[in-house]
Amino acid sequence: MASVRCCVLIPVYNHGHTLKDVALAALRFTDSVMVVDDGSTDGGPASLNGLPVTLVSLPRNQGKGAAILRGAEEARRRGYTHVIVMDADGQHKAEDLPAFFSAVHEDPCALIIGARNFHVPNVPGSSRFGRKFSGFWMFVQTGVPVSDMQSGFRAYPLALLEAVPCSETRYSFEVEIVVRAAWAGFAIKEIPVSVYYPPREERVSHFKALADNVRISLLNARLTVRALMPIPFRRRALEVEGKLSLLHPGHTFRTLCASASPRQLAVSAAWSLFLSTIPLLGLQTILLLFTIGWRKLNRLCALVMVPLTWPPFVPGMAVLLGYRVVHGEWLTQFTIQTLGYEAGYRFLDWMIGSLILAPALAAAGGILVFLAASCYAMIRKNSAERRNASCGPAKV
Repeated sequence: MASVRCCVLIPVYNHGHTLKDVALAALRFTDSVMVVDDGSTDGGPASLNGLPVTLVSLPRNQGKGAAILRGAEEARRRGYTHVIVMDADGQHKAEDLPAFFSAVHEDPCALIIGARNFHVPNVPGSSRFGRKFSGFWMFVQTGVPVSDMQSGFRAYPLALLEAVPCSETRYSFEVEIVVRAAWAGFAIKEIPVSVYYPPREERVSHFKALADNVRISLLNARLTVRALMPIPFRRRALEVEGKLSLLHPGHTFRTLCASASPRQLAVSAAWSLFLSTIPLLGLQTILLLFTIGWRKLNRLCALVMVPLTWPPFVPGMAVLLGYRVVHGEWLTQFTIQTLGYEAGYRFLDWMIGSLILAPALAAAGGILVFLAASCYAMIRKNSAERRNASCGPAKV
């Protein structure tokens, strides 16, 4: 990714009493601050007069998600690569911004979430429950553990917001974007942040308990159904990170070799091929994303291998192997009877055949990747040594 440029983005809707203080606090750490007024009616944005901040105004209240996307669009136009979103109610501490800057530079393609410290006074019970509830469904839908899905203190790569489509525009946007980013292959990382909750009588929240909870529940239902569908997710992160796919083998191979050792690439490829070959009907992606983080595999290599197991070739081979094991002969008749009426038997053949094919394919793929990556590393090493030798000793 090109050089990183971060902009602090503050979406606001009727938080005029805290907006100026939040903007001033952010300006202590960066001169790139943008406020998106989501149709406020309390005159709060006027308190920013004289401050070196960019103000973007929406004509009417459209929701936090819409405000974030509008701010991201403006930030992209101004040449930024990332937005760090802070709430306007003073809940987030600007002192945590340097940690976000460091995390973004360390992994520019990751979505960074500020995991709030709830060991502070006045934390609402609904926030504690919501965090556990959203975290549970996030794990079910993606296999990626996230401790604080509902934290609004986040760093978004603009490429991610541009590449990952979302249907939600209000608070539920913050849930949907994380799930879809994980499906798209983006890393989800968390850093610890501080949080402040005012006493109950001083708290101003625009979260509508009934409407927003219903909206989030319906969203989780849709996302869960999609997670269980045996349809591969589009790996948009690979597109953002430089067209890493089997359609660009040379660039993909060089990038992968530069990102990990031959052994790590081989293990990542082997596990990806093994898991993707087993017909788990939609659970392969969940398990793959979970084990990538758990076993510290190379994410890019694992995801690039997945299309090799897509229908019809690998599943077809598994069906033929399974049929051979069960019946002692090869399946040679491909008719409406054998593939239609006997579909249940063919699925059983697929399961049995995949248990034979998956380890064989994983072993072959892992060995080939290891040998290719090792040869490439040796060639690069020898080339570097020849260049150094041709330079000769420095002349005095």
